[in-house]
Amino acid sequence: MLALRNTPLFAAAVVAGILTVALGTAFAWQMPWRQYPGQDNIELPPDYKEKTEWQFARLMYPPFAGAIHGRGPGGRGRFGGGGGNWTNSRSSWNTDYDAADRHVSRALRRLTRIHVRSVEQPVNLDDGDDVFNYPWLYAVEVGHWQLTEHQVQQMREYFDRGGFFMCDDFHGTEEWAVFTASMLKVFPDRPIVDLPNDDAIFHVIYDLSNRYQVPGAQYLRSGRTYEYDGYDPHWRGIYDAKGRLVVAICNDMDLGDAWEYADDPRYDEKFSALAFRIVSNYVAYPMTH
Repeated sequence: MLALRNTPLFAAAVVAGILTVALGTAFAWQMPWRQYPGQDNIELPPDYKEKTEWQFARLMYPPFAGAIHGRGPGGRGRFGGGGGNWTNSRSSWNTDYDAADRHVSRALRRLTRIHVRSVEQPVNLDDGDDVFNYPWLYAVEVGHWQLTEHQVQQMREYFDRGGFFMCDDFHGTEEWAVFTASMLKVFPDRPIVDLPNDDAIFHVIYDLSNRYQVPGAQYLRSGRTYEYDGYDPHWRGIYDAKGRLVVAICNDMDLGDAWEYADDPRYDEKFSALAFRIVSNYVAYPMTH
């Protein structure tokens, strides 16, 4: 990992505090830390109860009701939901959970001056105003989500209050169509665009001019960096009316696996190294813009 130098993060704590106040109406109520069945459920860090200025907030969402890629309902990953309680059962939203989240938290503690909590927080849009406590929100496998009308409204209010959303790990035309079906309900008035290389999000800490496709763990078996017909990575987003990037879309890549498998010697270091640089920039950007 490269050392952090000449970055705007000296003022990040102040900016983060201002943004958090703008997001929340009252901080007397916040969901306590909670853990759900996941892919990893690694050992809790000893300082997991520490109060900090930033926490990895993972969006929980109901799964897409239809089958995708020829696989029927009832399972997990590249398919739709098949009954059961999506908040408690293994579903698309908790893919790579919780090792990926905690590896990101550990990396941000090393690479930035942000005061980062060592554990993630699953965030449910149906939990009243709780989402407004988190100025940065992440979702995985959004090619398998299907937001309800209430969740769409709640998410739009989240953005209107200054929130930032990063999504990752969805591939090909079918999953893109499922993603946009919900995302364009949240932002019917704002287009999804390709991010230019000179966008500030690619340069806020690390210079990310030379990016490449980051594959999921399937790469260890197939040797392919792509999945389905998502042959090339796409860096997309949505800007608000003031020109601030509020949605960062990492399409046709799998940063979540790169975080999760960062300590697996079988997984190429160059992929995890880029993935951690990307998330460092994507966390710092909304704290400084």
